[in-house]
Amino acid sequence: MAEMKLTVSEIKELMDKMAADRLTEVSVKVEGFELSLKAEQAQVVYEQAATGAPVVAPQPVVESTKEEPSGNVVKSPLVGTFYAGSAPDKPAFAPVGTVVHKGDTLFIIESMKLMNEIKSEFDGTVTKVLVENGEGVEYGQPILIIE
Repeated sequence: MAEMKLTVSEIKELMDKMAADRLTEVSVKVEGFELSLKAEQAQVVYEQAATGAPVVAPQPVVESTKEEPSGNVVKSPLVGTFYAGSAPDKPAFAPVGTVVHKGDTLFIIESMKLMNEIKSEFDGTVTKVLVENGEGVEYGQPILIIE
């Protein structure tokens, strides 16, 4: 009997690739092992009339007129839900004005029921938090600015 083992980091990598490729669902089944991942965002799929093969509708291109934030931008390393603190009744790890050092916890991203503490890669002061507590975030989305 074949045995399949995946680490948490391998599953997170798969989730990141799903988000980058805008896939909404992936299922893996191997003799007694089953993994199913589903994204929250829907993707429009049409069937070709002649072949019946699915054709993914192109995603609309949205041009942003926003300025790129200056300073050290901390981005989400995975798709999930942003939490500023360890619990709703606890203070935020790094609100605006907080001096942080490399390795300090900045926020949490919940993904697939796992709470992932995101650590600072920079020394400096938090000048902007770009996401609301409890808001969904995408892979690579700017979360906060450290200057």
